[in-house]
Amino acid sequence: MSPLVSSSQPAAAGSSSVDTAPAQVPGGLYADNINVIFERGAQKVQALEDVSLDLPRGCWATLIGASGCGKSTLLRVFADIVQPTSGQALLYGATPAEARANRVYALVQQGSTMLPWRSVLDNVALGLEISGTNKGEREARAANAIELVGLKGFEKSLPSELSGGMRQRAAIARALTLRPRFLLMDEPFGALDEITRDRLQFELLRILEETGATLLLVTHSISEAVILSDKVVVMTPRPGKIKEVIDIDFGRGRTPQMRLDPRFAAYEQHLRTALDHDS
Repeated sequence: MSPLVSSSQPAAAGSSSVDTAPAQVPGGLYADNINVIFERGAQKVQALEDVSLDLPRGCWATLIGASGCGKSTLLRVFADIVQPTSGQALLYGATPAEARANRVYALVQQGSTMLPWRSVLDNVALGLEISGTNKGEREARAANAIELVGLKGFEKSLPSELSGGMRQRAAIARALTLRPRFLLMDEPFGALDEITRDRLQFELLRILEETGATLLLVTHSISEAVILSDKVVVMTPRPGKIKEVIDIDFGRGRTPQMRLDPRFAAYEQHLRTALDHDS
């Protein structure tokens, strides 16, 4: 039995298109009957149960659900941090280990991690430095990424001289230097103030449009899920299953004015209802 439960979108938001099973030929980001069981001494905790998902290339997808439902665990399966007990995950047809070796994806987590003694430029170039990229190329790619996230002019600044939002932009820039096909993001804006968070959400959308990267984002924010998604994946409480996949039909070129669209409120209400039924 497929773990994907089809459910229609709110009437104001248009019809829903939900795949009831992964496609035969994986295209973008693919999960097939993933189970994750953590062993804590004699105790076994099932974090994910029979999770199947098929997201196309270039899709912007968000995982949302109650705390502890396995959102971050699923993201970490794709990032080759957590090994599934059973099942398979693929990124463009590659296993997470192969994708990591080939730098297919970049991971951005909550709270930027920057070396305090290194400049913004050197912090952003760190991944390339570790991978052995020559100095000229890594500095050029870091400078381009810094400009893309709106930090041009701060290349020589130290992390202590930046705001929290600017440090998070630098973390995104570091990920972009790897030219990833996938951006895997775990609550990247969770620690930021609301104004900075709103600004970075639309900055991220601009970057995604320019790079064509596929996004998989973990968030607890319903409005953020609507703003940043083509598809919102609603997960059940532990053990985490996929309850519903909701299409968000706002297309590209999104702006803050999308919040005034009646569909925005309809999507938010639909998501609240789906989450409340699991509480």
